[in-house]
Amino acid sequence: MVLSTKNKIILLIILFIITAIVWVFVFTEQNKKFLKVKFFDVGQGDSIFIETPDKKQILIDGGPDLSILEKIGRAMLFYDRYIDVIILSHPEADHLNGLVEVVKRYNVGAIIMTGVFRNTTQYRKFLDIIENKKISIYLVELNGEIDFGNNIKMDILYPFESLKGKTFSDSNNTSIVARLIYENFETLFTGDIEKSIENKLIKASVDLKSDILKVAHHGSKTSTGEDFLKAVSASVAVIQMGKNNRYGHPHSDVLERLKDALVLTTGDSGDIKILTDGKNIFIK
Repeated sequence: MVLSTKNKIILLIILFIITAIVWVFVFTEQNKKFLKVKFFDVGQGDSIFIETPDKKQILIDGGPDLSILEKIGRAMLFYDRYIDVIILSHPEADHLNGLVEVVKRYNVGAIIMTGVFRNTTQYRKFLDIIENKKISIYLVELNGEIDFGNNIKMDILYPFESLKGKTFSDSNNTSIVARLIYENFETLFTGDIEKSIENKLIKASVDLKSDILKVAHHGSKTSTGEDFLKAVSASVAVIQMGKNNRYGHPHSDVLERLKDALVLTTGDSGDIKILTDGKNIFIK
């Protein structure tokens, strides 16, 4: 049987569609195994987006401004308006401000925070939106664990005591320190803690060992001490900071202390995406 040109074109189109469907299926099946951790480039601030293999979505901090909205818009499907969990590490502007609009525009399953109070316009607005939308708030507890399913969990390592309702002129050292674990893979989130808190964690014999370290306080010289780095023993260090920022982050002393790790900065690399199947790590 000899096919006409028209029939040949139709056959080719059908074969192309079948091939595309097969590849989409293969990619989807492979994608199901991966935990994704994306460090957003939001300038001089922190914002981290986590997606589990079964599509649970977690946002840690929201950066200093509305640039987080574009980042989330790209990370999530256009019709998806639901974030399972938002974690506010501490209520300083460079971690909090972007979350105000995120909480306003998206449906959020739960908010996890320390309970530290900051008498600022943005923080009061943040709490008002949460109350008006009746979003559940959970305050972290030492040795608390957030179970995301599929062998993925987040252990709360700090604060050591309840900070509910307490006020601080600078809340950096009240930051949540948490360790994300997926089988043999660990990422340590440190907020903006300084060396004094790092040393407390070491003295308390907290298990800090992790593959990925989110470097504290944007690479400030007041954080990321030698003993802390030895305890963490990370092979990859991610620094979230604005390009050519006025603070001079990351400090040269910190980069020297990180000489044995692969150092990635959002100021130089833009968004940094890490994927893992619990054994292997892939960096984009």
